[in-house]
Amino acid sequence: MTALKNVLLLNAVSSGATGLGLILFPATIATIFGVSGISAIVGVGIFLVVFAGIVGIVSRSKPIGEAAVRFIVMLDVLWVVTSVAVVVLQMFGLSIVGYLAIAAVAGWVALMAYLQANGLKKLTLTK
Repeated sequence: MTALKNVLLLNAVSSGATGLGLILFPATIATIFGVSGISAIVGVGIFLVVFAGIVGIVSRSKPIGEAAVRFIVMLDVLWVVTSVAVVVLQMFGLSIVGYLAIAAVAGWVALMAYLQANGLKKLTLTK
């Protein structure tokens, strides 16, 4: 259970830090991504901060709720699938750096989803 708790906590911290970065520096991010508007960037940042809060709460639950972890993994997988579609289909006319950043974050989120799913599997096997 400790490994799952740690992965959830890492997911919460990394999601929260990314979200805060998007909220605090949207113009810089927009420039790097090659877009003119910042509203979508701020919106994603707000989503990530809320998501981070939820994941943080789940990581501190005793016991850790299986349904909550499944929901988090589902959201992470949805993030990865959406990110792959954005990159492969070259959606939104982003810069190459923007697409690379999205791909890198998708890789990190995929790792979080995998580790959380693996931790959940171990948690359910020990019951």
